[in-house]
Amino acid sequence: MAWNEPGNNGKDRDPWGNNGKTQGPPDLDEMLRKLSRRFGGLFGGSGKSGGEMGKFGISIAVLIAVVVWVVSGFYTIREAERGVVLRFGQYSHNVDPGLRWKPTFIDRVIPVDVESVRSLPASGFMLTQDENVVRVEMDVQYRIVDPQAYLFSVTNADESLSQATDSALRYVVGHTRMDDVLTTGREKVRQETWQVIDGIIDQYQMGLQIVDVNFLPARPPEEVKDAFDDAISAQEDEQRFIREAEAYAREAEPKARGQVKRLEQEAEGYKSQIVLKAKGEVARFNELLPQYQAAPELTRERIYLETMEELYQQTNKVVVDMPAGNNSMIYLPLDKLSGKANAVQAARPAGSAVVESTPVSNEGANSTPTPLRSGDRFSSGRN
Repeated sequence: MAWNEPGNNGKDRDPWGNNGKTQGPPDLDEMLRKLSRRFGGLFGGSGKSGGEMGKFGISIAVLIAVVVWVVSGFYTIREAERGVVLRFGQYSHNVDPGLRWKPTFIDRVIPVDVESVRSLPASGFMLTQDENVVRVEMDVQYRIVDPQAYLFSVTNADESLSQATDSALRYVVGHTRMDDVLTTGREKVRQETWQVIDGIIDQYQMGLQIVDVNFLPARPPEEVKDAFDDAISAQEDEQRFIREAEAYAREAEPKARGQVKRLEQEAEGYKSQIVLKAKGEVARFNELLPQYQAAPELTRERIYLETMEELYQQTNKVVVDMPAGNNSMIYLPLDKLSGKANAVQAARPAGSAVVESTPVSNEGANSTPTPLRSGDRFSSGRN
């Protein structure tokens, strides 16, 4: 039953009090008079004074409504937020943090957090360039830099970023081999995915900025996980051996270079020694030549004696061959004579002078040794 149909025990339900009269638009003057009478009764007045009191009550109600409208317009934007003001549903401007006021029912303010870093996960099974399936997980961290673009450039910026991340990740993984995705190429996949996401954000003007992209460890399907684990272990062993070889090379190379340098220095020293020795021999010969030319026999004798002196200093035994016709040979044990002379010298009292004659061994005959002459032959040896 409609509200304006007759009923209710013969009473109309017309709220305007038409009581079954012809329906029409309500009379505004009549409505105001009714409101005035009600407010007048509320303030205890009647007649003319009641009308005045009704007008006063309306003024008070309007004043209260205005105060409420003004007070309801105050709002606060927090430090980490920026306010986007919509005037009659259309973008007007942005407001900074602090206490602000807006005309209620005219302006609408949408606070947007521009400081917090948000996280968006992305994962799924993806096909690599060499037609292998791997499960890839990535976590994208981002924040809002343009509140207006974030709210109005796309329908839902967060959902659009999620779809862009999934698309970029599948594109990059689809152009990368599985071994690179699982091991050495992880950083490359991360950087390329970041670049593709940035390009999509700039193209659609989402008002977002990527802070970081974390590429979590990828893994193969569970059915072939054991074989992939073995392959990864072998690759890790390869990298370890390579690092050990590089460390050994860094250790051995300086030692080899040092040895090469030392040999070069020794060769240079030996070269200098030989050259200086040769120059000394040449200088000695140049000094000796005029003396030899002046007295050949005397110089020859002196050279012979100096040479024999040098040879005897390097031996401890001397065997002297006698002239032809004499079968005897003199043996001089210089080492024993020298040792005995040292012992006697040590046992002799200080200040005394002793002259000893040392017997000389004669092989083949008991004869006294014959003094050496310039024509005698001799030989020497060492134990």
